[in-house]
Amino acid sequence: MDYNLLHIGFGGAIVAEEVIAILSPNSAPMKRLKDEAREENRLIDGTHGRRTRSLVITKTNHIILSAMQAETISQRFMALKEKEMEKQKRKV
Repeated sequence: MDYNLLHIGFGGAIVAEEVIAILSPNSAPMKRLKDEAREENRLIDGTHGRRTRSLVITKTNHIILSAMQAETISQRFMALKEKEMEKQKRKV
């Protein structure tokens, strides 16, 4: 099985098919979500000590922190999806 890796910065990558949402961490609900994930050991910090600029929520209910803007990760995610759709069209 081929996995599409979504780069989240500083050498980190996640499996794109596991992503549910890519969010900005600035609102109070997102901060609560991050705190709850930390308490339940579901938080993965991919910031390498830098400021958190996005939260990635996965199908396994893990929260991944990234120092990249949510918009940048979203654009990369959409590019992967478009590439996958083109690959599917060529198979048909």
